[in-house]
Amino acid sequence: MSKATYSKCTASNGVVLHALKCSPNDVRLRSCRTNLCNQQMTAVNGGFFDFASGALLSIAVQNNQPVKGSRGGYGSGWHNAKYARGTLVWDSAARRYSVQIVKSADELQVSDRSRYWSQGGISMSLQDDGGWQQRARQQNMPNMAGKTYRTALVYGSSLNLWMVVTNTPCTASEFRTAIKQKIGSGTLVDGVFLDGSGSSQMQSSVVKLRGDGRKVYSIVAIM
Repeated sequence: MSKATYSKCTASNGVVLHALKCSPNDVRLRSCRTNLCNQQMTAVNGGFFDFASGALLSIAVQNNQPVKGSRGGYGSGWHNAKYARGTLVWDSAARRYSVQIVKSADELQVSDRSRYWSQGGISMSLQDDGGWQQRARQQNMPNMAGKTYRTALVYGSSLNLWMVVTNTPCTASEFRTAIKQKIGSGTLVDGVFLDGSGSSQMQSSVVKLRGDGRKVYSIVAIM
């Protein structure tokens, strides 16, 4: 029995969204070394990584352990490399989400460091239509204005989490607009953009989105 609910919809701007809705308590961050669709799990791609080495360039931490290597280690998932970036945090003990702009998991504010997960990306600032682009630029979002595949994690006031992928080439603004229009029935609070382009991948029992076929090194799974 899958713990995720899959849906597909098309926004008024033509962007097709594939979404997996789940409980944050069922999320497991994992390292990966294949295309996501070669994995036998329900998941989307995670944050940024270095193509040559597979080093993770975005925070990916579960219960204060980075998904790849040791706390503080380069490429382990402990850091948002070079930039303080929007990092989605589920504080399981407090039953609370936040998007915290940090460079390192050391900086994360959580109530119990043994009971949380955090996935780095770029702030979507869903409540700030006027200021989100400036914030995303400050976080050095790649290819904001380009037409490419995109991935996001967004959450709502009911504590649901949606993992959203589009394989419609679109700008960051078009993707964000589509999500605000079609996901969460007006309950969305905030979220983060994850890695995009050929890394935008989704795998479940009902959908396989392979991006451009590349390997990814970090995934957000539903277990």
